[in-house]
Amino acid sequence: MQTRKWIKAIRMLCAVVIATPFLAGCWDRLEIEERAVVLGVSIDTVDTEEAEEEEDEISHVHGTIPAPKKGMVRVAVQIALPGRIPLGPGESGGGGKGSVGQTVWVIDVVGHSINDAFMNLQQQVSSKLFFGHLRVIVVSEAVARKGLENINDYFRRNPDVRRMAWLMIAKGQARRLMTAAPPLERVPTLYLMSTLDEGIRMGKFPKDYIGIFWSNVSKKGQEGFLPYVEIKKEQNVEIKGLAYFVDDQMVGVTKPLEIAGYLAVKGINPAGYRVFIQLDGPDHAIMTNATHRRSKIIVQIKDDVPHFTIDIAIELNVEGKVSEEVKIDDPAVLKMIEDKQTEASVKFYSDVIKKSQEKGSDYFGFGEYVRAKKPQYWNKRIKTADGWRKMYKDCTFDVKVSMKVRRIGMKGQ
Repeated sequence: MQTRKWIKAIRMLCAVVIATPFLAGCWDRLEIEERAVVLGVSIDTVDTEEAEEEEDEISHVHGTIPAPKKGMVRVAVQIALPGRIPLGPGESGGGGKGSVGQTVWVIDVVGHSINDAFMNLQQQVSSKLFFGHLRVIVVSEAVARKGLENINDYFRRNPDVRRMAWLMIAKGQARRLMTAAPPLERVPTLYLMSTLDEGIRMGKFPKDYIGIFWSNVSKKGQEGFLPYVEIKKEQNVEIKGLAYFVDDQMVGVTKPLEIAGYLAVKGINPAGYRVFIQLDGPDHAIMTNATHRRSKIIVQIKDDVPHFTIDIAIELNVEGKVSEEVKIDDPAVLKMIEDKQTEASVKFYSDVIKKSQEKGSDYFGFGEYVRAKKPQYWNKRIKTADGWRKMYKDCTFDVKVSMKVRRIGMKGQ
C-alpha cells in the first residue's frame, strides 16, 4: 500500500513538472495597447546645425560623451492609432483630407544615426515601439546616394522587421509619403504597399521585397535595386523606375519603361507594358502590349572576358492603332510589326544593359551566372564582388529577340 502511494505521488509530481512550462507561456506578454505599432518609416537628410539645435542630449552629452561627427538624418514614423485602423471591406475607403490624422500619428525626430533617431523617438513616445507590422521604409534619394549601410544594419538586426516589407527610394523628401492622404486608402502606408504589390501582379514591377534586396546586395555577382517613387499632386504615387546600387550606395535610376527591359532580360511574367511602334512613320503607329516573356542566358568566356548571349521571346497583342490606314489583319503588316518591334527591342535592351555597365552596377545578376557556370574562371580571375564590378564593365553581350503577335483584337480593320 505504501508503494502505491509513492507511485501516485511521483506521477503527480511528473504531471506538474511537465505542465509547468505550458502554464508559463505568457510570462513576457505585452498587450497590444501597450505597443506603439509602427506602420511606416521615412528617412531624410537634414541640415546638421539645424538638427543639433533641435536634438536633445539623449544618447550623448557635449564634452563628456560626444556624438559622432557625421551627417544627421530625420526619421518620421507612422504609428497606428488603436481602434482607428479600418478592419473590414466596408471601412477600407479613403477618408479624404484629414484621414491621416484619424488613423495614424506621424511624428519625426532627428539623430546622428538610425539607431540614435529611434532612441530619441522612444524618449517621446510612452509605449514601446513595435516593428512587427512595419510595411514600408521610404528613404530619400539624397540619403540613398550617400549609402544605406547604417539603415540596412539597423533593420536587419531587428528581429521584428518582416522580410516582406518594402524598402523604396523617394524622389525629393521621403517624409511627404508618410503624411500623404490618398483618397483610395485611409492609411498611406497601406496605399504605398498595395501600389507595389499590384505592380507585381500587373507585370509593372519585379518582386523586390526588403528581404530580396538584402539577399541581392550580399551576393558577389549581383547588385541590389529598389523601387524609385515620387508623390504626385493628387497624393498618388508613381513608380518612376529602378534605383540601382553599387554595394550599399545608389548610383543611378532607370526610366519607367526601362523596368520592362529588366523584366524581359530576366524573363519575368506576367508582362504588362505597352509601347508605340512606328511602321511607316509617326502617323502609321500602333500600340502593342506584351503578354508573356521567355528569356535564356548563356555565358561563355571569349578573350578572357565573359560574353553573354541573351535570347528573349515575347508574345504580343495589338492594342490599338493611330491611323485607320493601317490594316492590322494583313499578314504582311503583322510581319512588319514583329520585325519593327524586334529591331527596336534589341537596341532598347542593349542600351539598358550598357547603362548598368557604365555605372558598374550589375543589378541583373549576370555575375551569378558566371559563378554558377564558370566557377574555375571566377575563382581564378574575379574572386570578389569588387573584382566583378571591374570585370562587368568589359563584358560583352549579344541580345537576340523574337516577337510574335498573338492577337489583334475583335476589330481587325
